[in-house]
Amino acid sequence: MTATKSKCLTALFVVFSFISAAAAQENPMQFLSRANAKVARAASVKNRWEGPTEGPQLQKKKKIIFIAADLGDAGVNGVFNSVREASAGAGWEVLPINCRGRCNQGAAIISQALDMKADGIVLAGVDVSSQGKGMAAAAKAKVPVVGWHASVKSGPTDGLFTNITTNPKEVAQVAALYTVVDSNNKAGIVVFTDSTNPFLLAKSSAIVETIRQCEGCKLLSLEDVPLADANAKMKGVVENLVKRHGAKWTHAIGVNDFYFDLLEVPATAALIANNKLVGVSAGDGSQTAYKRIRANSLQSGTVPEPLSMQAWQIVDELNRAFAGAEHSGFVGTPHLVTAQNIAYDGGQKNMFEPANDFRTHYQRFWSK
Repeated sequence: MTATKSKCLTALFVVFSFISAAAAQENPMQFLSRANAKVARAASVKNRWEGPTEGPQLQKKKKIIFIAADLGDAGVNGVFNSVREASAGAGWEVLPINCRGRCNQGAAIISQALDMKADGIVLAGVDVSSQGKGMAAAAKAKVPVVGWHASVKSGPTDGLFTNITTNPKEVAQVAALYTVVDSNNKAGIVVFTDSTNPFLLAKSSAIVETIRQCEGCKLLSLEDVPLADANAKMKGVVENLVKRHGAKWTHAIGVNDFYFDLLEVPATAALIANNKLVGVSAGDGSQTAYKRIRANSLQSGTVPEPLSMQAWQIVDELNRAFAGAEHSGFVGTPHLVTAQNIAYDGGQKNMFEPANDFRTHYQRFWSK
């Protein structure tokens, strides 16, 4: 274990013992009432456009290099395909560089994109703070870089023209509070995280803090299972959890739906068959997650990202950079998908696509 990784995990376990002053003043009924209210807001239909209503006309024939943390990840792949869709009418060429989970290990990946004569770069799921030299080179070459989940912060940060994400802490709180509400304050919870990614680490930190405010809940364990290694490690992790906690383990919260894909693998599923686990994910809203929720199989909820809408925003933000305009400042709000609302907001296609007609809104000012 590296020193950096050890510090990250130590910080998370410190959170285990932390309860905010505001939460400490709440009684259990007040906490549950607040949880129900936040869950209800997150689960409401997303049919109102809250994004930009004006911006520069869409420029033609740009080359965009899409640096993907891992195109095998459903969220990253969904964004990539939708960036291509959104920019096709303007003749943009969108080419991928697939890091396969290793972008954050110091490779000069942005320099590679610059060598490909990029007009603009998308940093998708890659920690921008790990790309200092590349970002400096992009700035020198005057090539704008737009992030998607490239930082915990939304908006301009670390040299990015802007970073597009819902607030990871709010996403995590929704997932944790739904677990509290769904279990009626009686859950034995294991949290799955990936400490190699600051964005995912921020989610699990917020999940832990929220669960610790639930008087009747028990936080059994925080498991660090990096997504890049999860295929190989998950079965062993689950086997150990069952030995340690037995029937006390009733709920799982993951920072990504992929953990539940792995819990469904037959050899792993057999280990937890007696637990009858209920799972909730704090992102990203994969097709397999939707299928599980609809079938009432293992996963009862997910807090997905609106991948298509965010991809259209990526194209809009790059276009604003090309035109010398300011970033839009648009940040979406978290949405909770459960069996009760899965028929809405794109659920029939097993994805979160808000019913706010975002394509028409962007095309309206792109083509003016």
